[in-house]
Amino acid sequence: MDANGSKPADTHQEVLDEFRKAVEGGQLWPEALMDAMSAWPLAEEVYRRKRYNYFIAGQAFDWLLLAERILHATNGLVPAEEQEALVLYGTFPPDFDEGRLKERLGVEKHSGYLNYFYGVTVEEALQLAVEEHANKRFISNGIRYRIDLTDEAFKTIYGGPVEEMLEKFREATHTPRRQKIALRESKEFTYWLFKYRVKKADPARLASDTKRGLDQLQKMRDARSRRRKSTWSFKT
Repeated sequence: MDANGSKPADTHQEVLDEFRKAVEGGQLWPEALMDAMSAWPLAEEVYRRKRYNYFIAGQAFDWLLLAERILHATNGLVPAEEQEALVLYGTFPPDFDEGRLKERLGVEKHSGYLNYFYGVTVEEALQLAVEEHANKRFISNGIRYRIDLTDEAFKTIYGGPVEEMLEKFREATHTPRRQKIALRESKEFTYWLFKYRVKKADPARLASDTKRGLDQLQKMRDARSRRRKSTWSFKT
């Protein structure tokens, strides 16, 4: 039995079929999507020649990747604008109560959802916040030439530039070295950086950096919300 008291589907195709039936039957699509995620039986798969790994390091539930997979397989069921907002930004329609995520996802996947939120989403926001701060500092000091802000952020947060930290990550995880880092490896790298930071930082610094990432994330969400309202006003 799953968190909603129903028997999980045996195959991923049954999950997709149940999702379609639920939405076509009038259930809010975000609720039906969470239920489908709860019942999804695969930790990873190859779909249309692309490998999907839904649990980074076996801990962080990449729910946005699974959402993309489910919505792609049921193309046309969800309005394109709402689908894009979720897959690209993790933004649900306003009529969906995000407070019910734990109830709908179940304990294990909700725990993985939180690991992904703090270990990937917030960590990326923290990196961006530090990059923006470094950029403002350089400009105020009269430095106008191009500076590698990513390296500056990594040195501030993790103690070393990107290439050094990437090398440490690949050695620690036995990941093959490639010329370019793929999206999948990028997420794994970000989650590893989060765990590296947690291990190295003192509690006060850890709390401060986490708050900084959360504040940056809220800032980005507010900016997107303003753009959406501006676009809607222009259309009307």
